[in-house]
Amino acid sequence: MFARAERGETLEVTRHNKVIAVLVPGDEEAGRYAELAASGRAHFRPRRPGPPLPRYEVETDIDPLQALLDERDEDYR
Repeated sequence: MFARAERGETLEVTRHNKVIAVLVPGDEEAGRYAELAASGRAHFRPRRPGPPLPRYEVETDIDPLQALLDERDEDYR
């Protein structure tokens, strides 16, 4: 998906046929929101800093995605 956005494509992410996110190319996103803010149709609040993101050390012979999926599965047991 990220490679497609880098090539200029806008992607809609759906769950159960409902759009839950829109992935847009970086330069396009700034222009779209800047126009909404300038027209007064959008107001942006500064993001509050959240907790630091966890860091994962993954051995080179392990697929990082699979390691995250395995950890997630352990959380639901």
